Amino acid sequence: MPTLVLLRHGQSQWNLENRFTGWWDSDLSPKGIDEARAAGRLLAERGMDFDACFTSVLTRAIRTLHLVLHEMDRLWLPVVKDWRLNERHYGGLTGLNKQEMIDKVGADQVKIWRRSFDIPPPPLEPDSEWRLAGDRRYAKVTVPESESLKDTIERVLPYYRAEIEPRLAAGERVIVAAHGNSLRALEKHLSGISDVDIIGLEIPTGQPIVYELADDLSVTDRYYLSER
Repeated sequence: MPTLVLLRHGQSQWNLENRFTGWWDSDLSPKGIDEARAAGRLLAERGMDFDACFTSVLTRAIRTLHLVLHEMDRLWLPVVKDWRLNERHYGGLTGLNKQEMIDKVGADQVKIWRRSFDIPPPPLEPDSEWRLAGDRRYAKVTVPESESLKDTIERVLPYYRAEIEPRLAAGERVIVAAHGNSLRALEKHLSGISDVDIIGLEIPTGQPIVYELADDLSVTDRYYLSER
């Protein structure tokens, strides 16, 4: 039976500092390291195993996956990294403190930028210190100036269909360690969540979400592993 586990990375340092992170490469906080290790132990204790692993090209997701696999004694498993599993690009909000932005422009505007389905935040300024020019990870990638959730879905889902679905269709067990919004894209697809309802879906850090799938990849069950 094909099984898909989705895992949001452990708390990052910028999560801890309440900053908009997006494509910026913030590492895990000490709590995030503990969350990742705990997720790995839980997966091992519940008898979960994997044939293929996918993650983004951002350190917090890569490191989370490695810590999980270390706890499972599965560091030898193949891992595929791809920018299309990156977090949503927060554009001009990158690096800014969320509460300070609320104080500056109001909670309603920040909510629109954070939670609307198809309205992206303002783009990065040309001289922003958070621009990714020169980052080798994106040498052949057109880095977006900003992304809405809709934009994120439009890059995540084609990648999922082309690279991950075939592994599941072959009966493999797959883990995807990624980010709040790239995982929202997958959950929207898998669970048939509407454009309106997906905005309210919260995905906690370090908590494995299990999708049990039929041979035709229809969902037979979805649950947090910690609740079973």
